[in-house]
Parts: sequence; C-alpha cells; structure tokens
Amino acid sequence: MIQIDDAPSPEELIPAIEQMWGYSADKITSIEDHFDFTRGAPVFTIEGKYATRGWTDWTQGFQYGSAVLQFDATEDSTFLEIGRNETVAHMASHVTHIGVHDHGFNNVSTYGNLLRLMHEERIPESTWERNFYELAIKCSGAVQASRWTHLPDTGGYIYSFNGPHSLFSDTVRSLRVLVMAHQLGHKLMGENDRKISLLNRTVGHLHSTSKYNVYFGEGRDYYDIPGRVVHESIFNLNDAQYRCPSTQQGYTPFSTWTRGLAWILLGYAEQLEYFSKLTDGAFKSATNGYGSLKDLLSLLKRTAQATADFYLEYTPTCGVPYWDTGAPGLHKLGDYLSRPADPYNDFEPVDSSAAAISAQGLIRLGRFMTQEGDLKGANYVKAGLKVLKTLLDEPYISKDPNHQGLLLHSVYHRPNGWDHIPSEHKVPCNESCLWGDYHLRELALYVQRLANDSPYYTYFLPFH
Repeated sequence: MIQIDDAPSPEELIPAIEQMWGYSADKITSIEDHFDFTRGAPVFTIEGKYATRGWTDWTQGFQYGSAVLQFDATEDSTFLEIGRNETVAHMASHVTHIGVHDHGFNNVSTYGNLLRLMHEERIPESTWERNFYELAIKCSGAVQASRWTHLPDTGGYIYSFNGPHSLFSDTVRSLRVLVMAHQLGHKLMGENDRKISLLNRTVGHLHSTSKYNVYFGEGRDYYDIPGRVVHESIFNLNDAQYRCPSTQQGYTPFSTWTRGLAWILLGYAEQLEYFSKLTDGAFKSATNGYGSLKDLLSLLKRTAQATADFYLEYTPTCGVPYWDTGAPGLHKLGDYLSRPADPYNDFEPVDSSAAAISAQGLIRLGRFMTQEGDLKGANYVKAGLKVLKTLLDEPYISKDPNHQGLLLHSVYHRPNGWDHIPSEHKVPCNESCLWGDYHLRELALYVQRLANDSPYYTYFLPFH
C-alpha cells in the first residue's frame, strides 16, 4: 500500500520539477535530431534509443505534445516551434484515422494543447491558427465518435482497434476529444443528416466502461474485487450481449493490468471535473436519455474512487506498481506491497508509466473531493504527490544525456515480449516509452501550476 506520511506539497516538488524540465529539453531535442521518422513514430527505447513498434500508430501525438508541454512549463519558444511545425507536418493523418481508438491521445496532446495555450493567451491570438486547431479537434472528435457499437442497456461504446466487439479501458481517455469537439459546437452527421451528439456518445461510453470494465465488489464474478479493472470487454455483435472479460496487454482477464487501471482512474477524474461544470439544462439537451447530471456525477465519482482505492491498496509503498496485480512471479517477491517497488528484481517488471498516469488521476480526484468537503480527498492528493516525488528521483528519472527516455522502467506489452531486457537482468528495466515520458511531463506541469497558483490545467476549454 502506498505510504503517504512523507508526501510533499506541490511547492516542495518545484526544485525536482525544474530539474526534470532540464533533462526533458535535452531528450526532446535528441529525438528530433536523431530519430529516423521514415520508420514510424517513436514508441519505446531499446538500450536508451527510441525505436518504433508496429501495432497502431498511437504515440506520435505524445512526441510533439511533449514539446508543447515543455514550452508551457519553461516558456522556451524553441519547443513551441517544434510542437507547432511538427503538428502541421505530421498529425493530419491522425485526425482522420478511422482505424483506431487513440484520437484523444494523438490529437488532444497536439492540437488540443496548442488551442488551450491560445485560450490562455500564452501564444498570440491568430484567427487562422485558432480555426486550424479547432477544425482538427472537430474532425477528430467526429471520427472517434463514429466508431460506435450500440448496446441496449448503456447506449453503446467507442470500439477499440480490435473491432466492434471490443471495449477497451484505454479509450476513456480518448473521450477528451469528443468533449472538446462538443464544446466547439460540433456534431457527428449520420445517415439522412441525423445529428449525433458527441456528448451523448461520451456519456454512453462512460456508462458502458463503468458497467463492464470496472468491478465494484457486487458479486459479478468470483474475482469481483472493488476497483479492479479489466483491459477489454467482449460483446456478441449478433445480439449486443456481453460475453466475457479479456485482455491484450495484461496477464489474464481476471487480473488487473495496471496501465489499464491508470487510464480509468485518470479518465474518470478528468470527466468528473468537466461534467461538474455543466448545468442541468446543458447536460439534458446534449444527452437525452441518460438521466440526470447528478446521477452521472455520482457514477463518475464512484468509478474514479473505486479505482483510486484499488491503486492505493495494490501498489507498493513508493507509489509505482508492478505491471499487473496478478502477474505470476509476484509471489516470489514475498511481501512486495510493504516496501518500495524494485525495478531490478528477477521476476516481474514495474510499470512507471502507469504510475505517472495514475498520479494525475489521484490528485484531480482528491482535489475535486476536497472542494466538495470530502475529507478523504486529501489522502488521494497526498498519494499522487508521493508518486510524483518517487518518479522525479532515481532510479526512475533518466539523467543520462545519452538516454533518450525521460521516465525509466516502463512496460509496453509484457505478454508479447516486446520490452527490452538488458543482458544483465531478467525482466524489462532501464527503458522508457513515449506515453510514460509525456504523462510525467503532463503531471509535472499540472503540479507546477498548482504550486505557482497558475491557471488550473484541464484538457477541456474554459467555460464562459
């Protein structure tokens, strides 16, 4: 269980965060200068150098989005130009990509961040540039929403790259692009000019994910532990009936792949922040058939809190989880939850990227609950800050100028054996992934803004 007694304040983390941005700048520049982009987007490192990996092209937005975050945190215009220019040059295909569930990853990280900076008056106002970013978000949101499988009980879900039968936990974080497109007044146009609300599909996906991918200890099956998350749910498309849990990157359908847990935790915390700002009227007009806004907020909070509690209970004291809570070698580590994680052990790898994602979710959820007067919220905030403290120090932060990764000890696909294992070790370690690096930067920026009393960092656009 995560120990929060020594959790720092946001202000106490500023020296380590500033040091991290120094390392980050060198690594962004190194990738720009030395990576062979004709082979695809960088995905993870092998012996400290970023390599690509063909599966789906879901990481390029993290590369250019990292440059935008670097500018946001440091005001170094070199990185703004990288983010702007490379987004224009390389991201258009991701806007219209009809084959993936990753639009929120690629396009909110780039077009979305740039649009946010313009709203915050951090970059000069430009009509054509604003229109360019807005059009990209509108198109991306509509394309993502079109990947829809109807369900009679929850409305449906955005299906994964596996096909219409597949509901991924990851996809919750792609809902951001639907919300942003909805905020910009956009709709998905269907057959016979049917106008399809992007917010309606956002809410449907949230209901479906909570019902089928998250467990609440209600006896759903023998492994129904509160807060446990399944990576994938499978449906029979002939009658839209749920069939079984599944996984692509976890150990089994009946254990929790911790990065899938992280996507749920952060995704629901962010959506809780967004929907809490809607009026009942705005919600009802955009989501006809989904009950009240109050009921949705209750569902979002319940889901986020269940996964947060699970994360706290099944993660070692330092706040960095092993890659799957049911991984077969964990028992060989003894009482591994009572001490800090060991990325150099001989049996199972940790996943620092899951930690970086989860920490942001913990802090967002905790702040929301604290503002509601719920005293438990403070513990979630402390837990998230404790995780960040761990990640900003060795052995997780990469200080080596010859290593292109920023956050060490992440895992991509353990079952497929894709992750590099150094010759002197028995499990993957010492390597980075682009989503881990991006989410450490995003987490650091979020906490930096809290410490400096800067505008609160959200993915969605300001409410007026």
